[in-house]
Amino acid sequence: MTVVTLSSRGQLVLPAEVRRRFGLTTGSQLELTEEVDGLRLAVPHRRSAKNVESGYGMIAVRPSGKPRSLMDFDAASLLAKGGRGGKQP
Repeated sequence: MTVVTLSSRGQLVLPAEVRRRFGLTTGSQLELTEEVDGLRLAVPHRRSAKNVESGYGMIAVRPSGKPRSLMDFDAASLLAKGGRGGKQP
């Protein structure tokens, strides 16, 4: 069993061995499920590491031509602005 510590900002650090074993990299998403006897953390589906070019075209360019920032993909900030998932802010 691996024990992790919750930071003051509510973050968990997964040990490198666990990240390697499950193929977790920056931006990987995990499912957190509340169960009767605790919490369950699961990897919804593994993604293999690929080159940058393989993701080309996945994100549409804004009509204005402005580069996107990380805030464009943050669900909480989009909800705060009144945006919806399918619409560009």
